[in-house]
Amino acid sequence: MASVLLENICKSFVPGKPVLDDLSLDVKDGELFFLLGPSGCGKSTLLRILAGLEKQDSGKVKFDGVDISSLPPEKRQAAMMFQNYALWPHLTVFENIAFGLRILGKKGAALKAEVMSALEAVQLADCAARRVPSLSGGQQQRVALARALAVRPAVLLLDEPLSNLDARLRDSMRSEIVRICRERNQTAIYVTHDRQEALSMADRMAVLRSGRISQCGTPRELYDYPANRFTGEFLGDINFIEGKISGGMLETGFGRFPLSGSAEGAFAGAIRPERIRFADSDHPGAFAAEIVRGTFLGDSGEWICRAGNVELAVKESAPPPRKAGEKVFLAFDDGFLLAMK
Repeated sequence: MASVLLENICKSFVPGKPVLDDLSLDVKDGELFFLLGPSGCGKSTLLRILAGLEKQDSGKVKFDGVDISSLPPEKRQAAMMFQNYALWPHLTVFENIAFGLRILGKKGAALKAEVMSALEAVQLADCAARRVPSLSGGQQQRVALARALAVRPAVLLLDEPLSNLDARLRDSMRSEIVRICRERNQTAIYVTHDRQEALSMADRMAVLRSGRISQCGTPRELYDYPANRFTGEFLGDINFIEGKISGGMLETGFGRFPLSGSAEGAFAGAIRPERIRFADSDHPGAFAAEIVRGTFLGDSGEWICRAGNVELAVKESAPPPRKAGEKVFLAFDDGFLLAMK
């Protein structure tokens, strides 16, 4: 497998409107790395540049330290799995997977062994003789993955591969992709706009905004400690609490609380709803609030509570009965009220 280095990548399709704006990124050998962001942020364009299907205006693409920027797609040792799978309906599953191997010069017993190894990896060895239209959506997705894996790419590129599947199949295929990449120590770069997909699967991830990286790190780092408002909001519900910031503390109308991270240049405190707890009145840092409204979801509850003149979203596991107008006390989990720039 290979490490991937992107250096100062720029790309515009319309002059003066960059799709990728001086973007640099480092992906480790064997890493399952996610590119996450809203539509139009440049993530699919970046993947196509890695594959050689688009040419960057400037910057370099390196695999294992070797500059491959000028190489055509077939010489990059990168295989791409497309969103619509791009399978040939008139060919059998075996022939779909064998296509790329034949281009690489494989034939005979060696070709058959490689095809069947790829099918076994996606647990479809018994479907080799079937034609694509006879397969379910989940099976077609597995065939597309097997075709990409069969050529033993140094880098596997996945462009929203699960977006056409229903929720149940998406969940099972997430586990399958992670399993296969782990077993093969496969370097993989995976594009999605689905935050749950990225958070549940990635070794590391980058959130993109308007052609630039908003933040890069592990899923837990980005979710628990977003560096800015965009990353915080994109990855899930989050409370922003404005107030006076002084000496690493946030002063509000309902209390004074320590901030995590550098408060220099911060405009607010930020905290995830699940990091706010219902507490006893004598709990350290507890503050008075009132439930404004709520939603019972079975295994959890989502409440809007007012403290002073601030409304806070609170998520609670296994919630007891609660009602609007109820007086409560809340507390922030230590270390999770972030200084937000």
